[in-house]
Amino acid sequence: MALPPQLKAIQHYLRTAQEHEKRDPVVAYYCRLYAMQTGMKLDSKTPECRKFLVKLMDQLETMKMELTDSDSITHEVVGNAHIENYALKMFLYADNEDRSGRFHKNMIKSFYTSSLLLDVLSVFGELSEENIQHRKYARWKATYIHNCLKSGETPQAGPAGYEEETYDEEYGAEGGGGPSSQSAQPQSSPHSQPGFGDPNQGSGSMGGPPYPPTNYNNINIPHGAHCPANTPAELHPPTGDVRLTPEDYTRAQKYCKYAGSALQYEDVGTAVQNLQKALKLLTTGKE
Repeated sequence: MALPPQLKAIQHYLRTAQEHEKRDPVVAYYCRLYAMQTGMKLDSKTPECRKFLVKLMDQLETMKMELTDSDSITHEVVGNAHIENYALKMFLYADNEDRSGRFHKNMIKSFYTSSLLLDVLSVFGELSEENIQHRKYARWKATYIHNCLKSGETPQAGPAGYEEETYDEEYGAEGGGGPSSQSAQPQSSPHSQPGFGDPNQGSGSMGGPPYPPTNYNNINIPHGAHCPANTPAELHPPTGDVRLTPEDYTRAQKYCKYAGSALQYEDVGTAVQNLQKALKLLTTGKE
């Protein structure tokens, strides 16, 4: 069934869902859920839109039944971690390619898809400030590099020229039409933006690369392979009388992720600090 023009804004989320149908059904499910929720806000009264959204709801119900054994579907906190890890893994891949000066369609698509999946995270509640920053940066990077390659220019690696809100919301990595304006081209030095280190000095406040946010105590980029939190708490009971909640396990996992991210940039101090926080939480139940 063709997507009604009134619902054009959800087309990239539906395309991402289709691409992940077999690769990662959980990602496909939440992309469709976000598309359905967004579509309901856009237009749920026009007959063609209503018909499309009802069909999408039926598809979601079918998927939910097929994925009934998946913790990522039955437990929101696990689903949230799954989508966040996947999105930030794509972000880290694209960012590494960018900083190495390897500009190609796959890295553009990874930047853009990660921004879409960070949108999808809103089905679980409000986005963290870190994820809002990653989403803005990823969407800007996708648009900027796309425009450069299209015009035959060599993109600047890293955050040079980054200005918030300069990306095109309608940009699609596979032909959604990047902006024809120069809005995504470098316009100012990154150290004129809040939260950035001077690239000539080599770092932000933590000694890592100067892209937002530079506070690696809060950054949410996973280190290494994607591994969603899907181990039930009861499989690993803590020692003593401490009883941990699923949220405690998720927080501990995030501290470990922050530590991994810091190690990616050889920031040992931040890594140790976050590992100590995880250890304290797991052994005492308190932060």
